[in-house]
Amino acid sequence: MNTSSAFTRLAKRAAGFTGRPTCFGLALGIILVWAISGPVFGFSDTWQLVINTGTTIITFLMVFLIQNTQNRDTEAIQIKLDELIHVTARANNELLDLEELEEAELDRLRAHYESMAKRAKEARGRRRGG
Repeated sequence: MNTSSAFTRLAKRAAGFTGRPTCFGLALGIILVWAISGPVFGFSDTWQLVINTGTTIITFLMVFLIQNTQNRDTEAIQIKLDELIHVTARANNELLDLEELEEAELDRLRAHYESMAKRAKEARGRRRGG
């Protein structure tokens, strides 16, 4: 079994589960049980350490899960956009690899397209008579 695909399957399942109301309810239930148990344990340092350690571990793991999900989604969207640019007759194919460009080049292209948008808006205003 491919390790990468096993991780991807696990990440997809975990992301699907953690995004559901049931998971939120479960987390809320754990917090309530912990809070209610405070007087039983005398609000001890150990009692506090349990929730702090648990939430830290969960948060640490969720960071990687969220990043994996975002990376996959971003890549899929990028491929779809590349295909739309590719099949559009008048499209500027120079835009197919924008994510690989340096910041200065992105700024130049952004300025170019902002200028185009401004000219289109002005032309639309002139056509409306105002």
